[in-house]
Amino acid sequence: MSEEARKPAGRKKFELDPKLSEYRGIWVFVEHERGVVHGVSWELMGEGRKLADKLGVELSAVVMGSPADDPRKFCREAFVYGADKCYLIEDALLKNYRNQPFTKGLTDLVNAYKPEILLLGATTLGRDLAGSVATTLKTGLTADCTELNIDAEIRSLLATRPTFGGSLLCTIQTLNYRPQMATVRPRVMAMPQRDESRSGAIIEATLSLLETDIVTKVLDFIPDENSNKVNLAYADIIVSGGKGLKKQENFQLVRDLARVLGAEVGATRPVVQSGWVEAERQVGQTGKTVRPKLYIAAGISGAIQHRVGMDSSDVIVAINSDPNAPIFDFATYGIVGNAMTILPALTEAFRKELHGRKAVVA
Repeated sequence: MSEEARKPAGRKKFELDPKLSEYRGIWVFVEHERGVVHGVSWELMGEGRKLADKLGVELSAVVMGSPADDPRKFCREAFVYGADKCYLIEDALLKNYRNQPFTKGLTDLVNAYKPEILLLGATTLGRDLAGSVATTLKTGLTADCTELNIDAEIRSLLATRPTFGGSLLCTIQTLNYRPQMATVRPRVMAMPQRDESRSGAIIEATLSLLETDIVTKVLDFIPDENSNKVNLAYADIIVSGGKGLKKQENFQLVRDLARVLGAEVGATRPVVQSGWVEAERQVGQTGKTVRPKLYIAAGISGAIQHRVGMDSSDVIVAINSDPNAPIFDFATYGIVGNAMTILPALTEAFRKELHGRKAVVA
């Protein structure tokens, strides 16, 4: 075999289907319920602004709701967070979320205005809507992304998410279909700065659907009994524990430190699966994604499944007896030692410091 024949054929350069060139712009679906916009919508607006600037296109919000709820105010809010335009559908049928009318409205908008990228929050509502919209449009959808970027050469969305049980991160592209769709969990992206000077155009559309066309009916609204509890995803300080604490009794050390700091308690999946804490406390790929100002990780190795849920924290303090634990690779500060000894020492130190401050104030 000749030397030339041994050379690899190389990767064929991808060429965009000319029919897809008519798709332009980035859209963010603005999720709201009971008069309140879900924070992930504004987080996505900030990320969408970055992507739009890389592609040199407009960023648009999509707002759907009942006239009784004045959804136009959400358009105005979207401009403040970076949107250039807002596509608005006002209809009494959109008073409460139902998959059929929201899917119909959103797919009709996409077919009419042809965005190249459509982003939604990976919430209960967002996941339900994204899946049905992608299926109806026969396009690709990457769920629960942890990072979004752009391959500007072929105008492709680079959507990164955990895979293989969370042990790896993979980047997915939707090459020959539009729009490119992705969902992102709350708190994965940073909240953008507000710019009160911004404004934009509102493009109104109609919902071509009647109540008799909709299969599901909303009979009543029952508030979540846990709605008044602190949301772990939005806590400023979190103290989390892992299986390095050895046994359930030792997890009380995490609670003690959290109580002194006025923090929330978090945990890894193995800890939750062992029944040490309730599932609502789990941080990671299959739990909550958090962005606290301070994250203290005690007895946590730093496996990718946990890391994707907390590595956007402002400051990460890791406590682990293994100096080679992966968490030390991305922690802000690392303490090598026995968590069962260090946690009580930290608790006592913070207790004295905070007590001293209160005494001075008094």
